[in-house]
Amino acid sequence: MKQTSLFSLATLLTILVITACNGAQPAPTSASETQPELTAVSTQSGAQDPSPSSAGTINIKAEVWADNWFAFYSGDQLVKEDSVSITTERSFNSETFTFSASYPLTLNFIAKDFKENDSGLEYIGTNRQQMGDGGLIAQFTNADTGELIAVTDSNWTCTVIHEAPLDKSCERESNPVAGQAPCGFTSLEEPLGWKDAGFDTSSWSNASIYTAEQVSPKDGYGQISWNSSAQFIWGSDLETSNTVLCKLIVSAPNP
Repeated sequence: MKQTSLFSLATLLTILVITACNGAQPAPTSASETQPELTAVSTQSGAQDPSPSSAGTINIKAEVWADNWFAFYSGDQLVKEDSVSITTERSFNSETFTFSASYPLTLNFIAKDFKENDSGLEYIGTNRQQMGDGGLIAQFTNADTGELIAVTDSNWTCTVIHEAPLDKSCERESNPVAGQAPCGFTSLEEPLGWKDAGFDTSSWSNASIYTAEQVSPKDGYGQISWNSSAQFIWGSDLETSNTVLCKLIVSAPNP
């Protein structure tokens, strides 16, 4: 009996020692619990990638000076109209604004020189009676990168829809009457669909180029740092081209 009890006790001690050495194994942890931060960072990295403009569009900064008035369209959408009324005497000012568009860009201007009536004259009946003179200069840059996109130059195509007087001697008439010689005029409606990208401008002319000395730009012009490639454009005659439509299509730059 004593030997049997001793053997049983030894066996029990052996079992206890083996159990204590091995210990209980912890329950396995799932992969999702071991790498929560890595998963979150990966997801957020893709979701928070910043972009200065929507896919396919660019933000454009436009700077414009006109004698006397302009309206600018991106395609057929009016973007900016000169903030100073054309009827304001000496309405010389520059405009700076931004807009978004996608390539190919369709840039359209309606530009007007002030005229008192269809004679094309201003200050009628005074000792200042004269023909006015126009002029338009503009530049377009990528608002996010500063890269130059377009400037006014001879690549634009233009057409004159109001021209007067057809005989410049009208300027010296004591009683100028629009439509009576020598104060004849031509007045046309805007061509249907001319602001569209696909409009046929083959009958239009390349913009006429003028120097700053010819245009004599005034208030607002000096407030803009003009790119050296930007030029004054207008119809074929600064004095008698009173309303001018000008258009440019800008293709996407090479990657």
